[in-house]
Amino acid sequence: MKKKTLFLSIIIMGLIIPGQTFAHFGMVIPSDSMVMQEDNRAVALLVSFSHPFEGVGMELTKPHVFGVMANGKKQNLLSHLKKIQIMGHTAWKLDYNVKRPGVFMFYMEPKPYWESAEDCFIIHYTKTVVTAFGDDEGWDKEVGLKTEIVPLTKPYGLYAGNLFQGIVKLNGKPVPYAEVEVEFYNKNKKYTAPTDYMVAQTVKADKNGVFSYAAPKSGWWGFAALSQGDFKLKHDGEDKDVELGAIIWVEFHDMK
Repeated sequence: MKKKTLFLSIIIMGLIIPGQTFAHFGMVIPSDSMVMQEDNRAVALLVSFSHPFEGVGMELTKPHVFGVMANGKKQNLLSHLKKIQIMGHTAWKLDYNVKRPGVFMFYMEPKPYWESAEDCFIIHYTKTVVTAFGDDEGWDKEVGLKTEIVPLTKPYGLYAGNLFQGIVKLNGKPVPYAEVEVEFYNKNKKYTAPTDYMVAQTVKADKNGVFSYAAPKSGWWGFAALSQGDFKLKHDGEDKDVELGAIIWVEFHDMK
């Protein structure tokens, strides 16, 4: 009887532990993070919700908010989103024509996502930064999201191995000792993690909410700082917690 119980426990642990490494990420991935004079001026943005390293998608209903902030002004782009499929699930695409120099911050606030496995709702405020035609001003500005990662390192023009730093903020204030999950967008599942512990890595911010991470490989890297919301939402008539995520996607490049 003891042997049977031990065997069942091993099976259960085998099922549970890998799932613990799955990190949810809102994703806003542009076709180009640095638009130069000779480049195509139409930037394609892919908007999704997934486990980016494993390539496991989830449904993303049309976001509550999707927009761009450039030169201090915000533009609502929600009506321009087109429904597509990414990783076999509902996602969105937007083609944005860059007409002038500037630093463009694209951002999304999704509708609350119910995660039964965690018994809570998830809202990931997600952003990425695109620069165009040599303009280099304003990359460290805040969009003003409820929770947000404000870059301390310019979030473009980075080589693989460069150190990226940011401040985690919630309601406009730094979050001391915030935990930040870091995950690589493993497009086409090209890479395999040696262990489940290395699918998503975690760094901790300091007392001022500042975190640091050196990306070891070129490509898109997502940084997700999670906080518990200061409000609850109803599910089946019961009040449930809300996980708030501040997400930023940053591209790193190989030196050639």
